Amino acid sequence: MKRGIAILLSLTALITVGYFTVSKWAIRHETLTFNDPARSNRPVAVDIAVRRDKELQANAGMITLPVAILNHGNTVKFTEYSFLANLFAARGYIAISIQHDLPTDPPMVTKVGELYVGRQPQYLRGVANIMFATEEMKKVQPNADYDHLTVVGHSAGADISMYFAKLHPELTKKVVTLDNLRVPFITDGRFKILSFRSKDPVFKTDPGVIPPEAVREKSGIEVVQTGFQHNDMRDTGPEAAKASIQGMLDKFIDDDSPLRPVETKAIPELTDPGPVTPFVPDASTPEANKRTSSMLSATMAAPR
Repeated sequence: MKRGIAILLSLTALITVGYFTVSKWAIRHETLTFNDPARSNRPVAVDIAVRRDKELQANAGMITLPVAILNHGNTVKFTEYSFLANLFAARGYIAISIQHDLPTDPPMVTKVGELYVGRQPQYLRGVANIMFATEEMKKVQPNADYDHLTVVGHSAGADISMYFAKLHPELTKKVVTLDNLRVPFITDGRFKILSFRSKDPVFKTDPGVIPPEAVREKSGIEVVQTGFQHNDMRDTGPEAAKASIQGMLDKFIDDDSPLRPVETKAIPELTDPGPVTPFVPDASTPEANKRTSSMLSATMAAPR
């Protein structure tokens, strides 16, 4: 029996590993470009990552896909976070990576003393891109939940993610940041936050961005201090950094994933004692036990 259980557990582990391996190859990527007429037809490119089988089920109206919005760092392309997009897609999400910067945009300039060191215009532009892209995606994939977004970002994209949650908490379900340096964490507890922090001599978090530990515990904020540098948190980073982030992120989104593990229970035949409750004599009441034993003997001897 023990050997059978061990074999079953081994097979389950192999199936799990195989599942994620196959899922990676079953993910479809597509790049689309939308033009926003409200902003002089500004092009907003998105890269879509979705599992083919889940997309087919959504197209058939069988399921509604959860949505993850990925936001890139300053001067980094929207396609450079596939290690995050593929994880969300493997978990049953439709992952939408948005290109926020254009070559014609003015460079991001730090202005000490101004709100978010002068970078609020870029964050507002990012928020506008998210709102526009999700509206356009409703036409492309209507069977997805655009009202409860998981917003994810790195560096400036992490600040955009946090700023989006600040302006649109009604659309935000979870926030994942990889080194947001300027925009403070939201502490009202309306949604969970997971944040990976770098150990970098150049990229420093502004004072007041990360709340004290007591506030984080009360607000549902989990901060992970990594030993990686700021620019390790994208596709060009070392495999160890990406694997570590993927592992923590997978646990964070597990509760909401349609592919979360199913709790298994023993089959009834192994646990059901049958229609008759086992009789256990009670030494404290010998007379009652004697009467009960007589009744059981009579019942068993009666014709059926």
